[in-house]
Amino acid sequence: MKKATLQLDTLTCPSCVMKIENAVKSLDGVDKDSVNVLFNASKVKVDFDDTQVSAGDIEKSITTLGYDVKKVQVR
Repeated sequence: MKKATLQLDTLTCPSCVMKIENAVKSLDGVDKDSVNVLFNASKVKVDFDDTQVSAGDIEKSITTLGYDVKKVQVR
């Protein structure tokens, strides 16, 4: 299991948090319980199985919604 932190441009509303959270949780290989969108910090933290999904897939699920990802950190 890998951990990713994605730094986003500023989140402007709580509904943005829900949209992003639902999109990331819908991906196969994502630990649904680990998805944490931090509104004030404009970050998404998630654990994922890199044999099923990549950090790039997670990033794409967010950018498809119209949000800009500034930085992705995987450990």
